[in-house]
Amino acid sequence: MGSFKSSVFILVLHLLEGALSNSLIQLNNNGYEGIVIAIDPNVPEDETLIQHIKDMVTQASPYLFEATEKRFYFKNVAILIPENWKTKPEYVRPKLETYNNADVLIAEPNPAGNDEPYTEQMGNCGEKGERIHFTPNFLTGKVASQYGSQERVFVHEWAHLRWGVYDEYNNNQKFYLFNKKREAVRCSKGITGKYEAIQCQGGSCTNKPCRIDTATGLYKEGCEFIPFEPQTEKASIMFSQSIGSVVEFCTEKNHNKEAPNPQNQKCNLRSTWEVIRDSEDFQKTTPMTTQPPAPTFSLLQIGQRIVCLVLDKSGSMSNGDRLKRLNQAGKLFLLQIVEQGSWVGMVTFDSAAHVQSELVQINGATERDALTKSLPTVASGGTSICSGLRSAFAVIRKKFSTDGSEIVLLTDGEDNTISSCFNEVKQSGAVIHTVALGPSAAKELEELSKMTGGLQTYASDQAQNNGLIDAFGALSSGNGAASQRAIQLESKGLTLQNNQWMNGTVLVDSTVGNDTLFLITWTTQLPQILLQDPSGKKHDGFVVDTNAKMAYLQIPGTAKVGPWSYSLQASSQTLTLTVTSRASSATLPPITVTSKMNKDAGKFPSPMAVYAKIHQGSLPILRATVTAVIESVNGKTVTLELLDNGAGADAAKDDGIYSRYFTAYDTNGRYGVKVWALGGINAAGQRVTPQQNGAMYIPGWIENGEIKWNPPRPEISKNDLQGNQVCFSRTSSGGSFVATGVPQAPIPDLFPPCQITDLKANIHGYKFINLTWTAPGDDYDHGTAHKYIIRISTSILDLRDKFNESLQVNTSNLIPKEANSKEVFVFTPENISFENGTDLFIAIQAVDKSNLKSEISNIVGVSLFIPPQSPPETPTPSPPCPDINVNSTIPGLHILKIMWKWLGELQLSVALG
Repeated sequence: MGSFKSSVFILVLHLLEGALSNSLIQLNNNGYEGIVIAIDPNVPEDETLIQHIKDMVTQASPYLFEATEKRFYFKNVAILIPENWKTKPEYVRPKLETYNNADVLIAEPNPAGNDEPYTEQMGNCGEKGERIHFTPNFLTGKVASQYGSQERVFVHEWAHLRWGVYDEYNNNQKFYLFNKKREAVRCSKGITGKYEAIQCQGGSCTNKPCRIDTATGLYKEGCEFIPFEPQTEKASIMFSQSIGSVVEFCTEKNHNKEAPNPQNQKCNLRSTWEVIRDSEDFQKTTPMTTQPPAPTFSLLQIGQRIVCLVLDKSGSMSNGDRLKRLNQAGKLFLLQIVEQGSWVGMVTFDSAAHVQSELVQINGATERDALTKSLPTVASGGTSICSGLRSAFAVIRKKFSTDGSEIVLLTDGEDNTISSCFNEVKQSGAVIHTVALGPSAAKELEELSKMTGGLQTYASDQAQNNGLIDAFGALSSGNGAASQRAIQLESKGLTLQNNQWMNGTVLVDSTVGNDTLFLITWTTQLPQILLQDPSGKKHDGFVVDTNAKMAYLQIPGTAKVGPWSYSLQASSQTLTLTVTSRASSATLPPITVTSKMNKDAGKFPSPMAVYAKIHQGSLPILRATVTAVIESVNGKTVTLELLDNGAGADAAKDDGIYSRYFTAYDTNGRYGVKVWALGGINAAGQRVTPQQNGAMYIPGWIENGEIKWNPPRPEISKNDLQGNQVCFSRTSSGGSFVATGVPQAPIPDLFPPCQITDLKANIHGYKFINLTWTAPGDDYDHGTAHKYIIRISTSILDLRDKFNESLQVNTSNLIPKEANSKEVFVFTPENISFENGTDLFIAIQAVDKSNLKSEISNIVGVSLFIPPQSPPETPTPSPPCPDINVNSTIPGLHILKIMWKWLGELQLSVALG
């Protein structure tokens, strides 16, 4: 335990560097520390899972060590145990470890039966992934025949998570042509096997030779590559770590660069080992000369939520109704967001700290109402953030340890002494969420959330953007069951004039509806409020707080499913509407939206990427309309449509993660992020294949010379998905980021088109090459590029390394379309030999109006396959006529003999004629 606790302190140095994820992992003397493996609260209690986790990591560590040439091993791991499991003396309270920053999540499959291990990867090649997903069935070895041993799969997934490499197989294209041969997509090509198909009928199955598609020259669907056993080839773990001899990653020496797999597509034909070798981890380590120790484990059990609000009430909080807006957001948090059973305290600060409430356990409306009365109503004095934090620690320590507690820190003022309490914050074990209000909040504020893994948010003084309420609405606990968390359905604001109306609808879908709250705020006087449920029934009874300028209505029971209509009328003031709810059932996962930026700091002209993950349980929600609004410290807003199209900033199509680049910097300083998601009839999960970026499903194996087949790889039918026809609406705070290096206006054009990552090619008519891709923009994935450069080569490496010297295709008639449009281009290769068996490789580069060029696209290959002509059929001579008895009694036989005689005479006349 001692070594693990000390690692939390060391971790701070890493978090201050602006990591892409909230992970607590640290690499210390070749050993990975701070790994968090969390068991989902919905997993039925099974203490043996803990031992299975230990066994998996312990056995994976030496495999990882040898695979990385003695560079890396697993040093210590925290196992996060749900609060609803039985407590044990050896279980201790977490510090910074939460479900939100878990590196591995053990959760029940959704839908049932899909136990495929996978890793979420939002970024580009070489960028760290988000999280590894395992199921209890996988962990206990029940699907080992389909994916291989748990420890080897863990190393495969770790490479996705830590080093941003990709799979070296391809479920969508299992074979390819190269050098006039059919090849299985694999790495390395030294792995040998046989090509077989299976045919099942009436409960019995037989092996069949693979059939060849005469149009493509490839094996038809149903054919599988089954590796021989034993093998001698050692690579590659990212192809199939389940093969006994495989103990290495592919290197540049044995990498199969022609194989059309995700690793080649995403990583510019580089081998997995080359990507790992370029990683920060590799650069700061040297091989060990001794064997590493076995991993150690900490057993941490989630406890009751402990949170203390630390709220600025200095003189500057009287500007722009900030104090009233703080009261509105604080009341939403206390009345609705914080969960039943939580312990909540409150501290305010100006030049000194003031305890407004000791810790109180929330058991019902009485405690919630009492806490709302402790919110500050008068602003005065200076700003001493450290005084507020120290007071909060003292409030918590009166009842509990600060380990794993949370502090919500809001301030609008500058404080040049904030760094004086950094060490106390680091040692406290508390998670600090920061809310920066207005343009002058302390510049060092975000360091507190970075060093503790808390959420950082920003709210401007533009009340209609509802940023402060969104920031507090995002503070639902990530450690409880999904059914307990508050979900924001709507957040909208508008400035009205001359008795104008603010009208709209809020969709309550079947996955939410419990504990639904409508909250309305105003800036001058109470507006007229009309609210109707889907049946047309009007809902009155709003609780009005004239001092805080807000009104709210709690819907009893479960809110009716469908569109709730609202109309708000006012003059010369700003109104906002916020709607929150909770899951309708503990067994039906709610549709959730989580959003984030790829970094917490952006340096011009580096683009930022905004992501929104929309899922129902583990299933992605597709074809939703997703919009991000990014607000600068100047109050300027930029609206982006986020896409799940596998192009531009989006790493994978149809994975429920919607993405877009942000390049519209207008000033230095903080930017806030907010996401809206709206679903339609076809928006819920339509995925028909399991997640990508995971260990390969083993179709079968060879045992004593015979193929032993696994059941077919599980597929998910859209009819299996609960809530498939649901309409939904959600809003989500994406936190904030800080921009630096932005020049004064006019801002120069330094953004090239983004890389094309989804180029595809096929051959038509043995002559024409058909290309398709998603159009990039003038600035990454925005606007319209100026032109395309397409080049071809018979050498894939020459095309990559000598693109400008490769043969250029005539694209004079190819006019780029607007970003994210579908592009199609057909050409005939010229000035290059293109005969039967020719392998040709193609890549594209986009150019903008400032002559800035994109990176070269993914390289695709085509192989000209002209099927051999069938030999002309040799006529088969007619058999001699049988001796027919004229007197036979067979009916019609006499007529038949006459016909034969007539046909014979006819053939003779044709021959003589």
